Amino acid sequence: MGKFKTPGAGPVRRDARRGTAAEKGHGVWLYGLHAVAAALTNPMRQVRRLVATAEGAAKLSHMAPDASPDILDRQALERLLPPGAVHQGVALSAEALAQPDLEGIVVRAGDAAVVVILDQVTDPHNIGAVLRSAAAFGALAVIQCERGAPSATGIVAKSASGALEFVPLVTVTNISRTLDRLKAAAFWCIGLDGTADRTLAEASLSGRIALVLGAEGKGLRRLTREHCDLLAHLPTRPPITSLNVSNAAAVALYELVRER
Repeated sequence: MGKFKTPGAGPVRRDARRGTAAEKGHGVWLYGLHAVAAALTNPMRQVRRLVATAEGAAKLSHMAPDASPDILDRQALERLLPPGAVHQGVALSAEALAQPDLEGIVVRAGDAAVVVILDQVTDPHNIGAVLRSAAAFGALAVIQCERGAPSATGIVAKSASGALEFVPLVTVTNISRTLDRLKAAAFWCIGLDGTADRTLAEASLSGRIALVLGAEGKGLRRLTREHCDLLAHLPTRPPITSLNVSNAAAVALYELVRER
């Protein structure tokens, strides 16, 4: 079995079972160069097995020099992963990250903290992309409702391009109650809505902000809208009247950073 260590961390826990049903049924498989390299540098990530093709191992060595994966042919590696996984020749079996709860996020929030709340966004690619933007623009966490939302799967991690290791993905049972709790903690809860009268820039926001985005097509649910302090829109131009939720998150987070 290949050996490796996580840079800057203590010993990494490994599972002696390899390629078995038990390995496939526990934890999560991460794949893709950025997702795997970020997981290897995260001391909180408990790693079980690192595998790669010869070509994938060569690419990974530039990003995680201490990694020494088990070398597999492409077919053997793909048998470990979901069909169609875009793995770039590397994959990592690891325990799921322990995520903080809402109260943990509130405790950590500074005076200018930003969190992103996803209202019934279920596409793991979109959730991963939102995590990536959250990391890029300094958001404290991404919050989603447990009903219908995917867990931190390999697809989410791949789409997040490593951001899952740095931005918590917090799951709550009720978005409306979550907004009430955040308002009690001095967050302004701002819903993005294409029908809103003002743009996000015109809102001139400061302090703690919870940015609330709805599912593509459906938008924010009625109760979610009612629990926001205000609604704002992004000034798109015809014929494009709306953005994909992950693109909207990126633009909105940039606008919040720019104003500050």
